[in-house]
Amino acid sequence: MPNTVIDGPPLREGPLISVEKVSKSFGDVLAVDSISFTVHSGEIFGFLGPNGAGKTTTINMMTGLARIDSGSIVISGIDCGSRPKKAQRLMGIVPDESNLYPELTGYENLCFCGSLYGMDRCSRQAGARRLLGDLGLSEAADRKFAGYSKGMKRKLTIAAGIIHEPPILFLDEPTTGIDVASARQIRTLVSELNRSGTTIFLTTHYIEEAERLCRRIAFIVRGRIVRVDTVEALMQPLQDMKATMITITGRSDAMAGMLAEEFRDLHFAPHTGNGIRVESKRTISIGPLVRYIEEHGSEVLEARRLGPSLEEVFVEVTGIELNIMKKEKERSGGKR
Repeated sequence: MPNTVIDGPPLREGPLISVEKVSKSFGDVLAVDSISFTVHSGEIFGFLGPNGAGKTTTINMMTGLARIDSGSIVISGIDCGSRPKKAQRLMGIVPDESNLYPELTGYENLCFCGSLYGMDRCSRQAGARRLLGDLGLSEAADRKFAGYSKGMKRKLTIAAGIIHEPPILFLDEPTTGIDVASARQIRTLVSELNRSGTTIFLTTHYIEEAERLCRRIAFIVRGRIVRVDTVEALMQPLQDMKATMITITGRSDAMAGMLAEEFRDLHFAPHTGNGIRVESKRTISIGPLVRYIEEHGSEVLEARRLGPSLEEVFVEVTGIELNIMKKEKERSGGKR
């Protein structure tokens, strides 16, 4: 459960969070390898990577739940290695797995967390009722947590991490494995918290979630940070690239190869779901492509122009193919 927090120190100017050359090993496994980045006050900072990349280990070190082997983490001027409890007073922490009590009701869990955070009875009771209402859980307030659905459990876990209105919120995979409606509700809540002034550190392997929510993003792969930048800067190299997705009947890999031979000024790549991705630095004429495909035994089901995507940046920077990320989505509960 969360640690007790009462009136933390005021936030300072400059980077709110500074991570410098931090490493962490588990036996012979180097989970985090000398990573460095900063988080500014008032931003949503995305920490993006596949499962096993080191995201949860990093967030555990930042929140004092795991020791740092080497390097330093400073939050609002507080060294987390030497004074983790003091740093924790600034934080709300939402782990990737629920830490609430199954035998307590939703309302009782929130009130209990509020008491651990040093809130008086009236404040924690009012806060619990408000959050239950905001997250659509009012009707389940007096039901035991054990009987909640996965989406309801995730929302209540987030509510428990923000009941004391912390200035810094750590969210570890907040929408993994839950239904689409709950995921949208959580993303709306995250945006509203940020607009009210909360600094948010968000780990996720949902690329489009990071693109929607974050101003800056760090890509982490196999324990190392390979790029940190704003979403705008990450997307800039793709602004002049034109892309179209064509969905056909039959094998897209074979047709993509045939098209590449015929239209040498365009780039073709097979995509999941019988799709063919077409790229060019000039405007793509759909008509000749459709005619060629239909003349060679396939039917075009859909053709749509694509805007630049952070997924493309991720593939370019990390070398990890999109289908790997998509398989992880499916294993963890569906698409977002």
